Amino acid sequence: MSAATAAVEGKIGKKLKKVLKKIVAEDANEQLAVADSLLGKVIKDKFNLTCVHNTAISELMRCIRTQTNNLITEVSERENTAMSLGLAHGLSRYKLKFSGDKIDTMIIQAVSLLDDLDKELNNYIMRCREWYGWHFPELGSVVQDHAAYVKTVKKLGMRTASITMDLSDVLPADLEQRVKDAAQISMGTEISDEDIRHITGLCDQIIEMQDYRSQLFEYLRNRMAAIAPNLTVLLGELVGARLISHAGSLMSLAKHPASTIQILGAEKALFRALKKKHDTPKYGLIYHAQLISQSSQKIKGKMSRMVAAKASLSIRVDALGETDDADLGTLQRGYLENKAKELESIESGKMGGIGGGPKKFDKYQNKSQVFQYHGGNDNTMTPKVKKEPTDFFNQSPAPGKLNKLFGEEELKVENGDNGHAETTEEPPSSGKKSKKRKLVAEVEEEVAAPLEDTVSAVAENVDASGGKKKKKKKVKTEAEEEEA
Repeated sequence: MSAATAAVEGKIGKKLKKVLKKIVAEDANEQLAVADSLLGKVIKDKFNLTCVHNTAISELMRCIRTQTNNLITEVSERENTAMSLGLAHGLSRYKLKFSGDKIDTMIIQAVSLLDDLDKELNNYIMRCREWYGWHFPELGSVVQDHAAYVKTVKKLGMRTASITMDLSDVLPADLEQRVKDAAQISMGTEISDEDIRHITGLCDQIIEMQDYRSQLFEYLRNRMAAIAPNLTVLLGELVGARLISHAGSLMSLAKHPASTIQILGAEKALFRALKKKHDTPKYGLIYHAQLISQSSQKIKGKMSRMVAAKASLSIRVDALGETDDADLGTLQRGYLENKAKELESIESGKMGGIGGGPKKFDKYQNKSQVFQYHGGNDNTMTPKVKKEPTDFFNQSPAPGKLNKLFGEEELKVENGDNGHAETTEEPPSSGKKSKKRKLVAEVEEEVAAPLEDTVSAVAENVDASGGKKKKKKKVKTEAEEEEA
């Protein structure tokens, strides 16, 4: 095997060197027939021998290979055939860099078939539910599990047979009783025996596909554990197999950087985001890994970045390393789980406040308040206030305005019988209040004196003329003179 691989690479093996040194003399001028031109060039450079390679030599070599059993009599024909077959297989593996222990092509085909089986099983089960639902529609709401539903349909057949049939090996006791009760009051249509035969045939196909899928998944799990143990421990069998299938091979996946592994499978979203200048995706196929999918939404981006970095290291160890154990993957998974807990505690601390604990809310106390509705609030029109005519005879200074200016209580002003105003004051208090009261009294006396004069003048004019117009004019003129 070593001599054959050396010849394929155009090198001279140790045994070939010994043979050439013994047989070929240094001073000989003979030509050496070779089946490979590359090997002949190496021999010429090494031993300074003339090598010949042409169609005639190729035909000669073919004749020698066909007559190997007659030329080598020490080895039987059966042993020679077995050795030739083993050498051919080993040489083919070497040419294709093909290892029997690391068959990533089988993983690619297995995971693709597994995805196709899932799609077909889903279609078949939905068709079975819809088909048998015309006869027994209540069964679909009672039995939710797809596998149990298909097995129940296969064993039950006509719904009328459920009264005497034992379904304990398919359904638990409570569901079995519910199915029997629903069969007695079912609203489904009647179907023939031929219809039931085709439905049970579909159920047989579904059960066989489910059994084969479980076997295929077990095969995929064993292959992934043999080829990429670290990647399997870190991401899982399905996610690791899909990454290898998307990249083309384990070696091609090992050449990708961590940033590419992170978004592998989301190429359309990436290019769409770059075209429209939006945010690029944070994860692709790696999102379905348990470490990312089970983390909270706020730390999914950080976790996908860290998982992709550790996954790239695991892939390179699986593709290029010589060990077959999963120690690195186990170590990295433990590190990532601790990191996820740390990030979760930090995020909860941001939400809860200082110390990383949960946020403390005030205790809610219900205070019942009763509000009464006032119907007057419905009126949006402002009411019109009638202005009363001014009575100049009984007019007195408004003490309320003065009180607003000086911040004191209202002073009562009363008109006496002789027309003089008498003020009643409260007993003076000490300090600033007494001063303010004195000031208010002085201002009111000053305002009241001219008003009394005008009232007396108006009364005299009324007595003299007896007309209302002259009275109003004289009042106005007197008031204007006083103001001037």
